[in-house]
Amino acid sequence: MGLEYETKECVESPPQYESSDNDSLRYTHEIGGNTSKATYQEASGAPVEVNSPLGYSVGWVTVVFLNLSKMIGTGVFSTPSNVLKGAGSVGLALFYWVIGYLMASSSLSVYMEFASCFPSRSGSEVVYLEQSYPRPKYFFPTVFAMQTVLFSFSSSNAVVLAQYLFKLGHATPTAWELKGVAVASYTVAVLALAFNTRWSLRLANAIGLVKLVTLIFIGISGLVVLGGHTSVKDPKANFRNAFEGTGAATVYGTTNALTKVWFSYAGYENAFNVVNEVRNPTKTFKWSAPLSLGLTATLYVLANIAYFSAATKEEIIESKVVAAGLFFEKVFGTGSAASALNFLICLSAFGNLLAVLIGQSRVLPFTTFWTSTKPFGTPLGPYLVKWGLTILMILAPPAGDAFNFIVDLGVYPASFFGLLLTIGLVVTRARRKRLNLPAPDYQAWHVTVGFAILSNLYMVVMPWYPPSTGATGGDVSFWYATYCAVAIGIIAICGVYYYVWIKLLPRLQGFKWQQTILKLEDGATAHRLVRVPKKDA
Repeated sequence: MGLEYETKECVESPPQYESSDNDSLRYTHEIGGNTSKATYQEASGAPVEVNSPLGYSVGWVTVVFLNLSKMIGTGVFSTPSNVLKGAGSVGLALFYWVIGYLMASSSLSVYMEFASCFPSRSGSEVVYLEQSYPRPKYFFPTVFAMQTVLFSFSSSNAVVLAQYLFKLGHATPTAWELKGVAVASYTVAVLALAFNTRWSLRLANAIGLVKLVTLIFIGISGLVVLGGHTSVKDPKANFRNAFEGTGAATVYGTTNALTKVWFSYAGYENAFNVVNEVRNPTKTFKWSAPLSLGLTATLYVLANIAYFSAATKEEIIESKVVAAGLFFEKVFGTGSAASALNFLICLSAFGNLLAVLIGQSRVLPFTTFWTSTKPFGTPLGPYLVKWGLTILMILAPPAGDAFNFIVDLGVYPASFFGLLLTIGLVVTRARRKRLNLPAPDYQAWHVTVGFAILSNLYMVVMPWYPPSTGATGGDVSFWYATYCAVAIGIIAICGVYYYVWIKLLPRLQGFKWQQTILKLEDGATAHRLVRVPKKDA
């Protein structure tokens, strides 16, 4: 494979690059408006965002809370029962949360090095995959774009928010009442962000602060309970023989527990979707991103200790998705105090919906409709697509299986592309070294990258291992690996779409795709593929 390096200074009208049939790689050098550091990238990728149409409103506080708000959503309040069930013991369950932190931390270092390589590119995974695997041309942008759209839902968080809203009202909903409230909740979240970018970031930050305070309160309350200062009779019962029941843990149970933990940590990378809106991103992310993850992990462990101090193992397992609500009832009773705390969890879940919307709206890598910020200066197109897909995923699965199936379905493709992304960093390092490009300001340790590869490989391979209770003995009422098969099937369909659109269609209709740069009125830039007859190409 031939490699060609070309230097481009920042100009008002970015250069245009035409697609070709050869496999040579051509690299460009441009400096974005958010940093003095250059972005060196393969020319067939989307252009460097020299000017951000969304401005540079993202500071270190927003970075911390974008990550924190996505992580502290519903996972730590809703998954502890599943984690405990898979682990078999309190001690092992707590250890899984530490393992989850190590997995997330290693993957975070991969994102940080990529952001240092491409400091003026928002979009996170789609950018890093595009630059790691530039050939076949447009393959990863196309496949990842489609899977991003198809998996662009936040239904699990909306369902948990609805569960806690009904718990707040001391009501037991029917299946369709639960779905209806989940739909309404997500609709309100979309409307809250649709009209102003700056104020939507401020709202997300404010709710993120409330979420942080709520989790801190739970952690401190747990320590008070352990101290014997509440009505809980024997708060240390679960810790006297913490690893009792570990022998009952199975391979499937371990994997299922880690899947739920991984879901709870999902969001450590959220702020990387808005890198081009951060001034001096490498310097900012270098400390703020690990801070958000470390703080979250500490609070997760303290929250779980709180749950285990107030309730028995059996009560926590039976609580399903309202473990935090059970804790409040055990410690504060069923009065106004417990209701107020349940309201804070509702607010936390709502804040998670906002954080995910803000982050993922910058990932959808298409042109015009997706990159336009008209009419309100916000990415309204991606918001509407996420709304439609989330509503579909709320309404489609059976009510009893909805939460677990959606969580698992969301985690699997994330692990699949996470594996490719981490391997891609190794490829990118080797290619940049061969081109004699300057080393990025931040470089992850080799052992950390290796651990990230193994972690994602485990999460891709082991979910296929069957439960000991049979094919329908998983955490849903149907085949245990349905979510794996559905995820792989959707990714495969994305690959077929790429082949038909990029390869087969031009061959049958006698044209070639030519890549040009599309510059929108609001300053956003994107690549656009146009049809050119072969004789004119």
